Amino acid sequence: MSALLALCTTPDEETAARLARALVEERLAACVNRIAGVRSTYRWGGDIHDGAEVLLLIKTTRERFDALKSRLPGLHPYDTPELIAFEAADGLASYLGWVAAQTAAQ
Repeated sequence: MSALLALCTTPDEETAARLARALVEERLAACVNRIAGVRSTYRWGGDIHDGAEVLLLIKTTRERFDALKSRLPGLHPYDTPELIAFEAADGLASYLGWVAAQTAAQ
């Protein structure tokens, strides 16, 4: 089992809460932290934008990441949602086991 930490920005707290709940309910994530107060600066449509967003820290597994990648665009309001993931290099075995158990397909 390989744990991943995935990042995804959302436009507001309501969207962040809805996405977090759906991902956990569908066992695509064991836990999703919502961090409000993030400011993002990016180029979109030829213009530079700066705005408030809510960052999701999504705890999942390598085994469930393809399903998460497939599901997220249908849940997310952005045309091109951010979704990038990092391997968890290490962690408490009990926590990593919990992540695996919570994301196991039922």
